[in-house]
Amino acid sequence: MKKILCASAALLAAAALLTGCKEKGGNAAAKSNEKSVTLKLSEVHTEGYPTTLADQEFARLVEEKTNGRIKIEVYAGGTLYGDESSAIEALGMGDLAFTRVSASPVAAYVPKINALCLPYLYRDSDHMWNVLNSNIGQSLLADIEASGSGLIGLCYYDGGARSFYLTKEVHSVDDMAGLKIRMQNNPMMVRMCELLGAQGVTGIGPGDVMSAITQGTVDGAENNWPTYQNMGDYQAAKYYILDQHTRVPEILIGSKVGLDKLDPADLAIIKECAKQTQEFEIAKWKEKEESSEKIVRDNGNVIIELDPAVKEEFQTRMAPLYDEFGAEYKDVIEAIKATN
Repeated sequence: MKKILCASAALLAAAALLTGCKEKGGNAAAKSNEKSVTLKLSEVHTEGYPTTLADQEFARLVEEKTNGRIKIEVYAGGTLYGDESSAIEALGMGDLAFTRVSASPVAAYVPKINALCLPYLYRDSDHMWNVLNSNIGQSLLADIEASGSGLIGLCYYDGGARSFYLTKEVHSVDDMAGLKIRMQNNPMMVRMCELLGAQGVTGIGPGDVMSAITQGTVDGAENNWPTYQNMGDYQAAKYYILDQHTRVPEILIGSKVGLDKLDPADLAIIKECAKQTQEFEIAKWKEKEESSEKIVRDNGNVIIELDPAVKEEFQTRMAPLYDEFGAEYKDVIEAIKATN
């Protein structure tokens, strides 16, 4: 993917980013703490979803800590940008201030982040959070800002464990052969499908997955319990294969082009507020995960828990993927595995 545009275009876009600026004094050269600034945040998930609630808490904290000088408008349900990759591109150009996205598409700009998303890497949720809160995860957040991509990594959110959901039963790797599965716009995720004998299909936004399954464009997709339920996909794909192949964290990211226009003290407040929302989102995530799983099970969907030997075969198939996408980051991968 292209790194981010020329300086002149970025400066023009940044002017559009800082919408609704109003001088409290009459002086055009007034300091930033005398201005009211409204920034936009794009979220593909719907109102009430854990990450959306965290976005809104982030907006509340920023407004509170800046005494109302900085307001953040949260656009949920993909109303501003329908897919995460487009929102990331808008950040780089300065057309958008913030977005909450999966770590997976961010790896297109900072490839090292792929190390966080490798299949069957984490033992459980606690292991993942110990990694993300350690120097490993925090260094990768800093790498986003240092990458020259025009992005600023603010904090991680929980995205749960992702599993396949399909219109057909799967009890072995052989059952995956020939299936067309909607995947995130990430080469590593597509490769994961290929190694299982399936075809990874990209370019389908979260809001279009259900119709793609219904129309037969794909045989299914993969995601966590809340997305499977919340987007209505569970009504189109009745089989949830509980393989928990990845735990891909979510990341709240900002536009360096736009946020660098703020007073450094205000940017520090924004970063601190983002960090404060992490535990808030984790708690909301656990609540939603439990309620979503109950809704799906009560609906009569078939939940398939793979036999240990079968799951081990799924894991074994990933060996080439680790060589292809993790060879440069073996130190990170080993550090993740060694984390308690």
